Amino acid sequence: MFGWKKKLTDLNDLNDLMAQLRPDLSRESLGVGPDFPGVAPNPLLSSDARKRNAELRTGALALGVLVDWREVNGNPRVVLMFDVETAGGISFRGIADEDLTITELTRLAPGQTLPVRYRPAVMDHCVALARDADPAHVQQLSDEIASRKRT
Repeated sequence: MFGWKKKLTDLNDLNDLMAQLRPDLSRESLGVGPDFPGVAPNPLLSSDARKRNAELRTGALALGVLVDWREVNGNPRVVLMFDVETAGGISFRGIADEDLTITELTRLAPGQTLPVRYRPAVMDHCVALARDADPAHVQQLSDEIASRKRT
């Protein structure tokens, strides 16, 4: 038990351990930089992941185009990769760690545009699906982004 904590600090941090266990979930594989905090092995046990998820639930609305996804476990917990466009014109690669139903999982398709939430003050590539977003607000955001691209 005592040696376990020491071994984790010898590996630099938990993110390096996760990248060793699941190379498909490494920062390089997901297409993000060093600011990405990494995929938590179990977000329910990670206080940082719980805090991040709570902040994302109230984050700013943006649109994400689904690029790809990776299954983390059979719950099914998946990591979704988005190309995100914000109302302010910022584009970035966003990573969402979500628990989906089997029905939701089978409906995923690359190129699908979904509303997501992000934390503008942090900008660490973390996003969350905005399941509570008002469809009128999402349409307004979509129109705003489309009009900016036309000009």
